Amino acid sequence: MTYVEQLGKGAKQASLGLKQIGTARKNTILRNVAQALIEQTAYILEENARDLAKAKENGISDIMADRLRLDADRIADMAEGVRQVADLADPIGQVVRGYTNLDGLKILQKRVPLGVIAMIFESRPNVSVDAFSLAFKTSNVIILRGGRDAIASNTALVKVIRQTLAEAGIDKNAVQLVEDTSHAVAEELMQAVDYIDVLIPRGSARLIQSVKAKAKVPFIETGVGNVHIYVDEFADLDMAADIVLNAKTQRPSVCNAAESLVVHSSVAQDFLPKLADKLQKVQPVELRADARAQAYLPQSLPASEDDYATEFLDYIMSVKTVDSLQEAIDWINTYSSHHSEAIITKDLVHAEHFQDQVDSAAVYVNASTRFTDGFVFGLGAEIGISTQKMHARGPMGLEALTSTKFYINGEGQIRQ
Repeated sequence: MTYVEQLGKGAKQASLGLKQIGTARKNTILRNVAQALIEQTAYILEENARDLAKAKENGISDIMADRLRLDADRIADMAEGVRQVADLADPIGQVVRGYTNLDGLKILQKRVPLGVIAMIFESRPNVSVDAFSLAFKTSNVIILRGGRDAIASNTALVKVIRQTLAEAGIDKNAVQLVEDTSHAVAEELMQAVDYIDVLIPRGSARLIQSVKAKAKVPFIETGVGNVHIYVDEFADLDMAADIVLNAKTQRPSVCNAAESLVVHSSVAQDFLPKLADKLQKVQPVELRADARAQAYLPQSLPASEDDYATEFLDYIMSVKTVDSLQEAIDWINTYSSHHSEAIITKDLVHAEHFQDQVDSAAVYVNASTRFTDGFVFGLGAEIGISTQKMHARGPMGLEALTSTKFYINGEGQIRQ
């Protein structure tokens, strides 16, 4: 039996017991996990420091190191996220609809767990805790496979969770960590159709493409964020500059950070120098622009075709000039990863048309794309942001981790 088969067998066994745990007990255990994270802060930070030291040796950038870094406040935030999930309504057992059909059969459609979830993710160790809390609340078992750069941090976090489960009399295999971070084991996990009900990859475009090419188990495409902001001809330019500044620079290493700026040609001359000046004062950003935009951005570089399709995760941004709202929409739909987009405009008709026609999971008017987040949307912690259209789209909270089942009760009916 291979390593992945052992994990899968343990997960399947744990899944049987997890379905029998009621909401009140799940909530108590989640709160115990939150408290354990706080109590074990020193241990978690010690292990995280090992990852950070290795990352420094490997020359990881400061921005990517920030994704990996934990501190007491971030651990407190993780614990609070677990408590918030405990406070949310449990969707398991919820009746989606109920009716009696023409044959007198009483039919209920109820929400049920997906079963065993596998998750492959990169860098950010807080994902381990977020993913566990959502899976456990929805009576799902989860197998976590983080990146090698965060292995010590993830091991510590999962150890704390498993100890808490064991103390509560719950099969600790309700959450497991893949400690072998080789690509071969990741690929085996992607193909473990006898054990895994759904796979959720969360990370770079390279990871998502690997899953799309190699997975045999059903998967939900998440994460990659080539996010656009379009500054319309009727935009408040001061507002637009503030929004772009926030969306690009507040935390450039996350998937809802803006990567691409689209500007109407009629406001480019006024807006682009204003934006460049604001960026220079707060956080310089390398702008890679088309020829028309470069005329107003003397420090910019010429944009390549690849730049327009790239999720930089850095202080870099592409700039494209357009002559109409429709051209902006067409451009965004061509290059977007269908995550989040925004229009800055005072024209209500333009705003509504943009939201209707742009094919992304979250479409904003006059607001930063940084708000695309499960916490902000009131979902509690999120397990990922789906950029596909089947089953789930946008930030994935509790309901996205459920399926439905039909319960049919009769009184001896037979079909004629």
